[in-house]
Amino acid sequence: MDVQLFKGNLELILLSVLERGEKYGLEMTKEVSLLTESKFSVGAGSLYPALHRLEQSGFVASEERTPPRGGSPVRYYHLTETGGKALEDKRRSFAAFTGMMKPFLEVGLLGVHL
Repeated sequence: MDVQLFKGNLELILLSVLERGEKYGLEMTKEVSLLTESKFSVGAGSLYPALHRLEQSGFVASEERTPPRGGSPVRYYHLTETGGKALEDKRRSFAAFTGMMKPFLEVGLLGVHL
């Protein structure tokens, strides 16, 4: 699979992961890997800049806390109300794009002449 397709939809993916509940970075990367059956992984070099953009846009908020298992504090991220609306917009846009791509994915395209 083309990794650029994944990267181009990283914000949609992260917002979807956070829709399931608040998480810290490592939890998000594990969930992405699990949901994609390990076909994709999100490295820190992509994850944290994307989360920063989402936070700057008001789509996610964060706070530093000590995890329940103990240890050093980590930054937990959660979806905001604005982020929930952005997620729905991104889903609609992706669905529309997928629909527009359908003719290009079908074999033959019989009867199409320009």
